[in-house]
Amino acid sequence: MFGIKYIKFQPSEYVLRYKNGKLVTQGAGLNFYYFKRNTSIAVLPAGSIDTPFIFEEISSDYQVVTVQGQLVFRIADREKTAAMLDYTLTLPGLKYRSEDPKKLNQRMINIAKVHAKKRLERMDLREAMRSSEVLADGVLEDLRSSPEIVSLGLEVLSLSVLSVLPNKETARALEAQTREEILKLADDAVYERRNSSIDQERKVKENEYNTDISVENKKRQVREAQLEAEQAVQTKTNQLKEDQLLSEIRLEEKRRELVELSSKNAKDEADVKAYALAAVMKAIEGSDASVIQSLASVGMEPGKLVALAFQGLADRAEHIGQLNITPDLLKEIIQE
Repeated sequence: MFGIKYIKFQPSEYVLRYKNGKLVTQGAGLNFYYFKRNTSIAVLPAGSIDTPFIFEEISSDYQVVTVQGQLVFRIADREKTAAMLDYTLTLPGLKYRSEDPKKLNQRMINIAKVHAKKRLERMDLREAMRSSEVLADGVLEDLRSSPEIVSLGLEVLSLSVLSVLPNKETARALEAQTREEILKLADDAVYERRNSSIDQERKVKENEYNTDISVENKKRQVREAQLEAEQAVQTKTNQLKEDQLLSEIRLEEKRRELVELSSKNAKDEADVKAYALAAVMKAIEGSDASVIQSLASVGMEPGKLVALAFQGLADRAEHIGQLNITPDLLKEIIQE
C-alpha cells in the first residue's frame, strides 16, 4: 500500500540507505521499511573478498610465465566505494543495477597484474620461478600504496603467489636441462667418490709404506745395535785375547828367563862339579887303585860295602877253597 516495502539484509551485507539522495542509515544486517519512490539502497560486502587469479607475463629473457595466486581485500571505506562504484540495488528486487560489483574482483586482479609485470620484467626465467614469495611480498607492498586502490576505499589484506611456471615446451626444456645437470652432478659425485676412494687408498698405501719403512728402520737400528754390541763384544774378546796373549808372552818370557837362568845355574853347577872332580882327579892322580877304592868306600852304605866285599871275593875266587855265608848276613843285605 502506498509503495511502502519491508526489506531485511544478512549480517555479511553492509547497507547504505539513501533517501532523496542523502545517506540516512548505514550498517550491517539492517532491516527496515522504505518508500520506493524516494529511497535507494546500496549493499556492499561486510567481510573480506577472496579473489583467485592466474595470468601470463614475460620475464626479462622473454620467456612466458604463468603466475597463479590469490588476492584478499576488503572494502574499508564503504561510502567512498559506493561513491566510486555503483552498488545500488534495483527495487523492489535484490539485484545490482550495474556490473560494477562483478567487475571489482577483475579490477583488483588487473592492478595486481600491472605491478607483477613490472617486477617480472626485471627477472629471468629461473629467477622468476624461484621468487614466488619475493614476488608476492613486492606486489602486496605495491598494492597497499596504490593510489587507485586507496581512491576506491579498498584495503588489501594479503596476496599469495602459489606458483610461477613456464609454458610446457620451456618446462620440458628446463626439465631436460635440469635432468642433464642432475646426471652431471651424479657423475661428478661418482667421480668425486672414486677420486676420494683412490685418494683414501693412496693414503692407506702411503701409511702402509711408511709403516714398512718405519719397521725396516727399526729393524736396521736393531741390527746396527746388535752389530755394535757384537763388535763391542768382539773388541772386548780381542782385547782379552790380546791381554791373554801378552800375559802368555810375558809368562813365556819369564819361563824362558827361568830356563836360561836354570841352564846357567846348571852349567855353573856342572862347572863347579867338573872343577871339583878335576881337583879330586888331580889329587888322586898316581894313587894306587886299592887306595882309591878304599877312599870311595868311606861313608858308603853297609849293603854297598857288602857288595864290594863279595866283588873282591869273586875277583880272588881261585884262591878261596871254601866260603860260608850265613843267612843272617843275607838277611841284612835283603833288608837294606
